[in-house]
Amino acid sequence: MSDAFLAPQEETTAAAIEEIEAELAMFDDWMERYQYIIEMGRKLPVFPTEWQDDAHRVPGCQSQVWLEAEDRDGRLFFAGASDAAIVQGLVALLLRVYSGRPREEILQTSPVFLHDMGLVKALSTNRGNGVEAMAQAILKRAAA
Repeated sequence: MSDAFLAPQEETTAAAIEEIEAELAMFDDWMERYQYIIEMGRKLPVFPTEWQDDAHRVPGCQSQVWLEAEDRDGRLFFAGASDAAIVQGLVALLLRVYSGRPREEILQTSPVFLHDMGLVKALSTNRGNGVEAMAQAILKRAAA
């Protein structure tokens, strides 16, 4: 497995969502939360340059976003990247929830948590649509 794929930090998707919500709740406003999300993106494993192509590109995103998945022992691991700092952070947030999970768990985890956290509402319309497009790309890959 390439070093680009993110290993899960929490036991389940639900635990990851809960942890991210708690971390974001520590901040008073969305500017501080954005900074935190950008920092998450900076900590992502390096995404190989050879994957930064149309075959890996996520459609529906204003910024360029690339995604790769690898099935290992019944778990789907994801790698991702973006050319925009905040979007790279959103990629990191989604991968933290979905990467390294069984396909069934991925498919049972609706990206509605992005709305529940207030994240989609806090982003520009294009970025909100983009993060939803990324989540759908992950779910589509898990369903394949």
